[in-house]
Amino acid sequence: MDPIFDDNQPIYVQIKRQIYADILRGLYPTGGKLPATIEMAMQFKVNHNTIQRVYLELIREGIVVSRRGEGTFVTEDKAILVALQDRLRSYVLDTFVNEMLRLGYREDELAQMVEQYLESRLQGNQTENE
Repeated sequence: MDPIFDDNQPIYVQIKRQIYADILRGLYPTGGKLPATIEMAMQFKVNHNTIQRVYLELIREGIVVSRRGEGTFVTEDKAILVALQDRLRSYVLDTFVNEMLRLGYREDELAQMVEQYLESRLQGNQTENE
């Protein structure tokens, strides 16, 4: 499946967020090796320089480490990964809440909407499992 990019954000930022999510989901486990830049570029269908920029930022943030001659590996520092998870959660929630407020919903309505959504989703999952 071809990656779909949002024209409103730089591609490297979107790829970086995808790699964050892949790390947190365990696709790239703690201490695990990331694909080579060329392989990752082919996966995302972008220039390898874009991936190199992503990897350099991930290294700068401490999310991954580069080992000369071996490759790029996910950090084994659990505190960094917990902080990453917290940062992503805040980003997603802020984005959601700000967009809903921009659409005219009140904060009290958001809480009720999310609760109803989660209840209906839970019921849908229970129906699928039966």
